[in-house]
Formats: sequence, structure tokens, C-alpha cells
Amino acid sequence: MQLPVYNQQGQKVSTLEVSQALFGVKPKAAVLHQAVVAQQANARVSIAHTKKRGEVRGGGKKPWKQKGTGRARHGSIRSPLWRGGGITFGPRSNRNFKQKVNRKVRRAALAMALSDKVFGQQFLVLENLTPALKKTKAVMEILNKLPLKRGKTILALPSALKEVGHLAANARGVTAMWVGSFNVVDILRHQNLITTVEGVKEMEKIYAR
Repeated sequence: MQLPVYNQQGQKVSTLEVSQALFGVKPKAAVLHQAVVAQQANARVSIAHTKKRGEVRGGGKKPWKQKGTGRARHGSIRSPLWRGGGITFGPRSNRNFKQKVNRKVRRAALAMALSDKVFGQQFLVLENLTPALKKTKAVMEILNKLPLKRGKTILALPSALKEVGHLAANARGVTAMWVGSFNVVDILRHQNLITTVEGVKEMEKIYAR
């Protein structure tokens, strides 16, 4: 499988042979959906928390005697029947939203997400990025010369170009990350994915098993 390689002036200079197992997988909606839902569920934090009757302050004394008053019997003013009492079946902060996804399914979903970018011509490979870049403006000038789709962009960099990633992090609409920290949600949320030849090789080393 061949992908075009661009230089920093936005011109095609060569082609790069990439792994069919990582960049040529036919996407399946069910697999991608399972991976996305699980990732979002595992990132979910339960904040809402209500108190049960045993956690509400007060109510230690029986409000009135059991018999003889003509009123209904009650044992505590912190019963869920009373205003200011405990909450029945309310949300609790210890709720667990986590979902388990098999490793093979996660890897397959990631390969499908990357392949979808390749099939849609939204996966662009740069010949190289100069590590000596000093300003965010210089990084954006390079990206603006590439045939990008309209929308947000991931700049996926190999380990040797982490400093360039720090510059790109300041750019609007650009998310810089290491190629080894991919996840399905980020790839699908961004319209473009840009990396370098070294980045592709590092991806294949990490993911193409």
C-alpha cells in the first residue's frame, strides 16, 4: 500500500509503502461504535451524589410518640418522606460506568479509524519536520501548504519531534500528540491526521502486530 509523501512546501516528492494491516482495514461501524462508547464510558466521572437517610444530619429523636396523637407514625424526620430527609434511589458518586473491551477489538478499531483517514485522503505524510522550528507561526505555515480538509487536525509526531509538538499545541484547530498515544475518539473527532515518515514507521512498530 502506497501513500504520497509531501515536503514542507506542500509538494509531493515521493511515496511511502505502509502496512496493509494498519492502514488498509475496511472499517466496521459496530467495532468502532463499541470502542468509542467504551472509551467515553471509561472516561466518565460520576459527580452527582445524594445522601441516604443514614447520612443526612439530624433526626435522632422520634418526632412524636407512636400512639395517641392521631397522626401517622414516624421514627425520624430524616425519612425520605420528609422534607430535608434522605433521597431514595438518587445518584451516587460510587457508580461505575466502566466497560471492558478486548485488546483485539481495541486494536482493530484503531486500525479501522486510521484506515478510514487513509481512504478519505485525510491522512497526510510529511517527508520531515525541522526540529529547529522556533515559533508556532512556522509550524502553521507548513501545515497551511498541505491539501487539508476543512476542520480540526491531529499532528502526530514521533518521539524525536516532541519540541515541535509543543509549538503546535498553541495553534488553533491543531492537536499535537505522540504517535504512541492514539485513541479512536480523537482520530474520529479530527478531520485530518498529519505525521512524518518516521511517525508512520513508529506507528507500525507500535500498533501493527
